[in-house]
Amino acid sequence: MGTDVSLYGPDADAFDEGFAAIRRVFETEERRFSRFRDDSELTAVNRLAGQWVAVSSPFERVVRLALDHASATGGLFDPTVLHALMAAGYDRDFDEVLAGARGVLHPPQPCGRWTEVQVRQGAVRLPPEVGLDLGGIAKGWTVDLVAAEALDAGLGWAVVAAGGDLAIVGDAPALEIPIEDPETLERPMATLRLARGALATSSVAKRSWGTGLHHVIDPRTGAPLRSDTVQATVWAPTCAEAEVLATWALLRGPDAADQLSCAMVTSSGDVVVSFDQEMAP
Repeated sequence: MGTDVSLYGPDADAFDEGFAAIRRVFETEERRFSRFRDDSELTAVNRLAGQWVAVSSPFERVVRLALDHASATGGLFDPTVLHALMAAGYDRDFDEVLAGARGVLHPPQPCGRWTEVQVRQGAVRLPPEVGLDLGGIAKGWTVDLVAAEALDAGLGWAVVAAGGDLAIVGDAPALEIPIEDPETLERPMATLRLARGALATSSVAKRSWGTGLHHVIDPRTGAPLRSDTVQATVWAPTCAEAEVLATWALLRGPDAADQLSCAMVTSSGDVVVSFDQEMAP
């Protein structure tokens, strides 16, 4: 999924088994949801847009979850931004994009066709000329899944981190969790004390390949987001939900802090924080 995955826990005896379990799950779900693999379920569904395509139960579950969140956010979270993302230059694995191997940039592509995606038991049908990008929500969903696997392996509590996603499960103490500064990796922007739930970060400063070119598509324009907000980190009960809300907050802007537990960074360097002082039991 284009990221490093880390596991933290208290029990050295169970750690190796826990890490082996989360590695297996991440590899399985990457094969299922990657848009850069010719053999993934996602690639098959996108290739056969306009037709019913048989899918696995996990794939169906994540598509339903994505559509529910699209509805709840009024379409600001939109899983049908694939062609807009490709038009902006993110048309292959990100390492290749950074190496300059992307195709010619194209005009913004229309989004908002998530209302036309159909799901029935064991099958998904996309409207013609529409593609799904499930990258963020699929990664968050996988973090939730592997965090549960770590507990099943015998860890009393666990923290699973994957890029900007993080989930805490089990009977964890209050932990100090750093939030990265979007301008530098040398120091955290802030530190939170958490013992439960999940964090996700959405940023226009990461996965960027040129001026105004990055991976956060604004469904209202079909182009990369242009905003004074450069990063949003959001707390939610699950990582999948936090992923969605981080994207929503970035698109919504600083007033999202009135409705969420979050930390937002503006292009001028201002930080808007609406977390409780200590989000622990």
